[in-house]
Amino acid sequence: MEAWRAWEAGCKRQLLIWHRRAGKDEIDLQKHAVSAVKRPGTYWHMLPEAAQARKAIWNAVNPHTGKRRLFEAFPSELIANMNDNEMFIRFKTEATFQVVGSDNFNSLVGSPPVGITFSEWALANPSAWAYLSPILEENGGWASFITTPRGNNHAKGMLDEAKKDQWDRSSNPDGWFTQVLRADQTHAIDQAGIEKQRRIYAALYGKAIADLLIEQEYFCSFAGAMVGSYWGAEVAAAEVDGRIGIVPIDWLYPVHTAWDLGKPANNPIWCFQVIKGKPRIVDFYRPESDDLEDWCKWLDDMGYHGNDYVPHDTMTANWGAKRTRYETLKELKRHPKMVERVSVADGLNAGRQTIKVAEFHSGEDERGKRVQLGIDGLKSYRREWDDDRKCFLDNPVKDWAEHIGSAFRYLGLSWKDAAPPAPPPKRPQESTYAVGQDGTIRSQMTVKEAVEAMARRKKRNG
Repeated sequence: MEAWRAWEAGCKRQLLIWHRRAGKDEIDLQKHAVSAVKRPGTYWHMLPEAAQARKAIWNAVNPHTGKRRLFEAFPSELIANMNDNEMFIRFKTEATFQVVGSDNFNSLVGSPPVGITFSEWALANPSAWAYLSPILEENGGWASFITTPRGNNHAKGMLDEAKKDQWDRSSNPDGWFTQVLRADQTHAIDQAGIEKQRRIYAALYGKAIADLLIEQEYFCSFAGAMVGSYWGAEVAAAEVDGRIGIVPIDWLYPVHTAWDLGKPANNPIWCFQVIKGKPRIVDFYRPESDDLEDWCKWLDDMGYHGNDYVPHDTMTANWGAKRTRYETLKELKRHPKMVERVSVADGLNAGRQTIKVAEFHSGEDERGKRVQLGIDGLKSYRREWDDDRKCFLDNPVKDWAEHIGSAFRYLGLSWKDAAPPAPPPKRPQESTYAVGQDGTIRSQMTVKEAVEAMARRKKRNG
């Protein structure tokens, strides 16, 4: 009720970190229902993936009542028509409501939204908010983020920042309402139910992970990595070690790039230097277009002219063109180098070992914000769970973080190739002698070097 009253009082930014089965989606569906009457406009209920949105919201049935969740929130008298394929409702007030995924938010057409729920925000693409927030700022719309924790990722970062700008109806009406609710506060699930779930998790993952999951899902703990994450523990260690912070670009060294050239869109690029035998992650670029020339221009404008490490599928045709992507990069004056072809497992291990020694730039500047998006992707890059076989599969979850993780695999396989060669040892200029214990006189020069040194000495002396 505290969150609901704040929203009714005009709070337009909410971040609700509530435990599992606390009723997060229910309260936000009610927000959409009320908004549809009060302010006709476009409303979205967004989950990380469109397929997940259909299952969790559009087709979901309340097991206690046997009714679809949608019809519990939206009275039939309010609905004018529905489109099942598009998960779309038009109300008699001319407002519309649609269930969407953050994996395709930028492809949705129609009027811009005036109210958005970001459900399961900790699993969602954080770029969605960067893309949509200016729209809501311009039209005075509201945004509600609802989630349980999923490790120390972008949801935790948003909570930390939002707490610095707390909403107050009179003194800070544009601030954020934040709330963390644990199961022992709401009593929505009793201890017996929690312990039953702990036993189920223990059977699936083992006791250690089961305890972490219970703390995460029922007591809203951000500790620990996302379950199934390939590199969550290594990124957490980098944070503890202080290797995520301010990392300036040293322009005495080239800035190299590592690409994941898969689909035309969503091809992230890691930008890195190798200095004193260590990789330094200095920038991250996630193209918003599918134009390879745009990407190269961005890199050129930034001054990143090192090697471009790309996967072997770069040799395929460039998305409908006759030229390969490799040829296109060469024509655009880039420096593509093919990454060694290895198994995904070897690439994952290379990425893991790289994170253990790398430094990452992260700060309030634009470059830091870009790298932070990449870091969040590394935390969320995780294995797929097979619910039938009760085990993790070898392949990654195909979500917003997949290509970020793939590009970092290529970085892990290539950064040692980008390391500058060690300087050759200095040739001795003059011979020195030492007498060994056996009386033998030895020089540090070879006979040839000693003759050359003698010739140089004669030349200097005229």
